[in-house]
Amino acid sequence: MGLHEGAASRGLIIKRYGPGVRGFRPPVRWLQAVLVGALLSACVADRMMGSPAASAAPAPAPVRQVYNFLPPRPDRDKAPQGLVDAITALGRNFNGTVGIAVRRVDTDWEASWNGNQLMPQQSVSKLWVAMAALDAVDRGKFTLNDMATIRKEDLTLFHQPLASMVRGDGYTTTLADLFHRAMTESDNTANDTLLRKVGGPEAVRGFLARRFIGNVRFGPGERLLQSKTAGLVWNQNMALGRNFYAARSSLPMSVRQKALDDYLTNPPDGAAASGIAFGLARLKRGEMLSPASTDYLLETMHEAKTGPQRIKGGVPQGWTYAHKTGTGQELGARATGFNDVGVMTAPDGTSYAVAVMIGSTTVSIPERWALMQGVARAVVANHRR
Repeated sequence: MGLHEGAASRGLIIKRYGPGVRGFRPPVRWLQAVLVGALLSACVADRMMGSPAASAAPAPAPVRQVYNFLPPRPDRDKAPQGLVDAITALGRNFNGTVGIAVRRVDTDWEASWNGNQLMPQQSVSKLWVAMAALDAVDRGKFTLNDMATIRKEDLTLFHQPLASMVRGDGYTTTLADLFHRAMTESDNTANDTLLRKVGGPEAVRGFLARRFIGNVRFGPGERLLQSKTAGLVWNQNMALGRNFYAARSSLPMSVRQKALDDYLTNPPDGAAASGIAFGLARLKRGEMLSPASTDYLLETMHEAKTGPQRIKGGVPQGWTYAHKTGTGQELGARATGFNDVGVMTAPDGTSYAVAVMIGSTTVSIPERWALMQGVARAVVANHRR
């Protein structure tokens, strides 16, 4: 949904460098890979950079690097008991439904509380759209230099700073700009545009299946997800101004309560904290995307402006945190889908995939922050032992 307590930059186009963006130079890093067509390596660079072949003669079919993404290894190691106890205490003492998972990236252990229950992702799901988009770049389907035009019929709802830029003929920008807006500002319209570019929800689900990510659903897109959660049938006029809020407020409370209860019982965008942490660990290890795309995504997640007082608020100086937040709809005192997931990295380079998914609660925002910061501090305390 993208309604976050952190301030978001609005109306700013930031020049990005990354896979599929001209000017990017990927780092030299090894990932198990198979190079197809060794004599045509120049074509690989042309495809990744989005530039035409330099020869005047008819160019042969481009050749790209093919990455062999293997099934995940089974868990073998046991999580440190001190961290297990800390995570259990945090989850048990929280007044609400929450899933917590911490996975050390370079080993095979996880500490979790309620880690297998599906919780609403809300804007956490933008993480999977970003991965699917970069996977398409890796496969040569498009580049992040490609342009996209956003028109009024493409607008979504809730947090969408792009809406103010859409005039009569629409607003045209690069996919790189949309990617950055979606991942750092949680702009819903930017994300939905990327989602259409990669082929819609089924394409994202297919990507997750190919990378062996289980217990993670992907919903129908922002407009259909949010309208059904509110008890409405989507109409594109709801994307304008505060029309959605007005339509939602006009519903009987019983309708809204039933719709929200149904959503929480079986969230179409539901994901388990353990499933998300598993996917983040695979991302950090380079098992989801090419090396260049992996670095680009994590760098962008480091720049996220949302949720500064969530997990990030408990990350100490010297550590880094690359993350994505999510925030669901509220009804009365009940808040839903209040989430933060990401990768914490210690000064010595050790990384932890962390997911805190608050499915439903009536406690205050500072109390939710305290839970999330407590998880971060537990990770740090365990690492220092």
